[in-house]
Amino acid sequence: MPLARSLIENRAALAGAFGNSPDLVLRDLQLSPQGPEGLLVCLNGLVEASLVGSSVIEAISLMDQEDAALTDPAKLLEALRLRYLATTEVVEVSSMRPLLRRLTSGSCVLLLDRSATGLAVHTAGWRERRIDDSPSESTIRGPRDSFIETLDANVAMIRRRFRHPSLRFEPLVVGRATQTDIVVAHLLGIARESIVKEVLTRLRRIDIDGILESGYIEELIEDQPLSPFPQILRTDRPDRVAAALLEGRVAVLVDGTPFALVMPATITMFLTSPEDYYDRWPVGTFLRLVRYAAFAVSMALPSLYVALTTFHQEMLPTPLALSIAAQRRGVPVPAIVEAFLLELAFELFREAGLRLPRIIGPAITIAGTLVIGEAAARAGLVSPVMVVAVALTGISSFAIPVYSMGISIRLIRFPLLLLSALMGLFGLATGLSLLLIHVCSLRSFGVPYTSPFSPLTPGGVRDSVVRAPIWAHDRRPELVAHAKGRVAARQMPRPPKGGPGR
Repeated sequence: MPLARSLIENRAALAGAFGNSPDLVLRDLQLSPQGPEGLLVCLNGLVEASLVGSSVIEAISLMDQEDAALTDPAKLLEALRLRYLATTEVVEVSSMRPLLRRLTSGSCVLLLDRSATGLAVHTAGWRERRIDDSPSESTIRGPRDSFIETLDANVAMIRRRFRHPSLRFEPLVVGRATQTDIVVAHLLGIARESIVKEVLTRLRRIDIDGILESGYIEELIEDQPLSPFPQILRTDRPDRVAAALLEGRVAVLVDGTPFALVMPATITMFLTSPEDYYDRWPVGTFLRLVRYAAFAVSMALPSLYVALTTFHQEMLPTPLALSIAAQRRGVPVPAIVEAFLLELAFELFREAGLRLPRIIGPAITIAGTLVIGEAAARAGLVSPVMVVAVALTGISSFAIPVYSMGISIRLIRFPLLLLSALMGLFGLATGLSLLLIHVCSLRSFGVPYTSPFSPLTPGGVRDSVVRAPIWAHDRRPELVAHAKGRVAARQMPRPPKGGPGR
């Protein structure tokens, strides 16, 4: 609906659009004795009051006599836009939808009588959470900033890491009711155009009433929605997003959430940390090997214990088999029930620790786990070796750096337990084989989930299980990026020729 030329009609339309909301501010202005009446519209709480006063109201009061004497609303608006309104963004609006959009984005709108055009002045100033360490990905060495809920601040944190103009941000609006701003970031000339177009196509296809968090978008654009494995990397660390962009990947930032979505994602990305590149390469390689071992332990250790103690006792060394048998003497339930009960109890303590206040959550979780585990073992309800196996499994799951992958492994653990209880090692092998087949069939925006192992790309293997030195990272992922060269030739450090003084 276009704006009316009558200020009274526009006032009524705005009041009706917001249902006479108490945060709607409608202030009458008299620009000059001879000039048309004005109306300043904004939403209280979304604008900075001092900025509205200094950049709009005070600027109007400082007009010179010649401009103040203008009686034509179009000329008066043009003079205000070009010479007086001292803000970074002043946009003309002539219809109700963009006007409402500007108001809900933190702008104030100046309307004049006898004019069907208004000026939207950017005066956003809502409260922001201060930039701090990442609460979900702890940092030992590296940048200490993390994304917040404001899109402009998140875009700036990425922009300040790239001084080259090849960084591109594609703006979109998603959600019929929320009208959520999102931004697609990529590096021009490095990211494949086909992947960027596919991301934009899937985002534009979204038709939903509201987007409250990036998880909404993640579920609506992933390749296999029924898979337990995450196919899009979620992170709140700007340095991780910047590293992904340098590899040729695409990032999606959503207003109102401190998490960015990185795509295409491969399974190796969920087992790496940005700190692998901040320490020297032997340390980074060792930590990655530890994480891969923790990944295997957290997935299969309880199932392996149940299979061996239930069906394949002959595979255990005799002293170990006798020790386990002695510990299980008097336990009233089979190993599978024992494992299920302990796993569920551990998940219960972990969830309770997350929901309790931060001050008492960890203390209650640790105390509850130790006390109840020790009491259950002393009472003969569970065997001590099962408590040790479940504890090792839980600790190993904490070593997975990305939470979305860790929670997926926790879900997969229970079907593997059931298969091991039904068919022993054959059931465990069957379950792992089915998982391997499923993982090999997964795609993330057309890129194989198991890349660079399948299909095998020798250049990518150097940055998967092991972390090659920085001077050896001469190629980007072939299935993701256009440009291949990352490090110039002959970058390997060498001692200077000759000794001191030569």
